[in-house]
This record gives sequence, structure tokens and C-alpha cells, in this order.
Amino acid sequence: MSGSASGAGGTTRQKLIEAAIELFRRHSVAGTSLQMISDELGLTKSAIYHHFRTRDELLTAIMEPVVNELAALVETAETQRGSRAQAESMLTGYISLAVSHRDLFPILTGDPGVTELLRGQPQWRAIVKRQADLLAGAEPGVAGQVRAAIVMAGISAAVGVEFAGLDDGELYGQLVTASRRTLDLRPPRHAPGPLACG
Repeated sequence: MSGSASGAGGTTRQKLIEAAIELFRRHSVAGTSLQMISDELGLTKSAIYHHFRTRDELLTAIMEPVVNELAALVETAETQRGSRAQAESMLTGYISLAVSHRDLFPILTGDPGVTELLRGQPQWRAIVKRQADLLAGAEPGVAGQVRAAIVMAGISAAVGVEFAGLDDGELYGQLVTASRRTLDLRPPRHAPGPLACG
């Protein structure tokens, strides 16, 4: 998730990211300080500063790979023919992304600290807007925009829930079915198979 890091520095960086995700989940982004992260790992603050000067730098390192994946999904969806095919491509890609990042997605999509960081990242905001526009494209106007917002929020919320006896592939299928209903999309004739999680 943090990119290709090598050696002991890479290990420390990855541990910082993993500890931050866990603490963000427990306490929110605003409720987590660099001191809390250093305490969690038994490191000095200077060890953290070697990798991340601020909490926002750390949050950016966590978000950037997921935003890059989302950007690739948006670009792929935009190449599809017709608004319904674009919405379907965006929907299935987004669900796959969300399911593959279940530990992280509720933080990235629901934490006010992330929302604040997005305000300062116009290129990231543009990607999210393009995503919403693709999902809304199946039904023009405000109704499509509302449905797209419901789907995006619903997917983000659902991946954060531990459903008993539901593996990632089954969750993917349930989310696709419910989201298609909300967006009034029919499955394509050659719908992709279940999510291949790995």
C-alpha cells in the first residue's frame, strides 16, 4: 500500500502506515496524533519525522495508492461505450477496490480528516467527481446524482461491516446486486465473475 519500500526504512515506514490505519480506525484521523503512533510502535517521534513530518503527510501516503487505483478505474470506465456501460464499469471496479481495501475504505470515505485533506487536493477531488458523474450517468439529472451518492456511501459503509459467513467474493456479489438495483442498471450479458481477491 505504501509503494515499494525496501530495507529497514521500508519496514518502519510500512509499520507506521499500518499503525496509523489502526489508530485512525479507532480514534479518527483528527483524534490520532503522531505521538500516539510513535507510542503504539515504541518509536521516538524523531523516527516518525524521518518518514512523515506531519499527520497529513502520513495520511497522504496512505490515501495516494488507493486514489491512484481509483483514477485508473475512472479512466477505464470512461473508455466504455454508452453511459450505462460506463456506470457498470465504474460500479464493479469501485466495489472491487472497496472490498480489496476493507480495512481502509471506511476511513478514506467517511472520516472528516480525510474530507479536509481532499479539499486541499484538487486533482483527487476531480477524480472523485468523475467517478460520481460516471455512476450518475445511467440516469441524468439530480436523481442520478442522488443515486450515485447513495451507492458510493453505501459501498463504503458496507465494506466496513464484518458480516458473519460472508467472504470477500460474496460481499462483492451482494454489493454489485444492491448497487445495480439502486442505479437501475441491468447486469451486462457477459457480466464479470466474482471478485478474485488476493
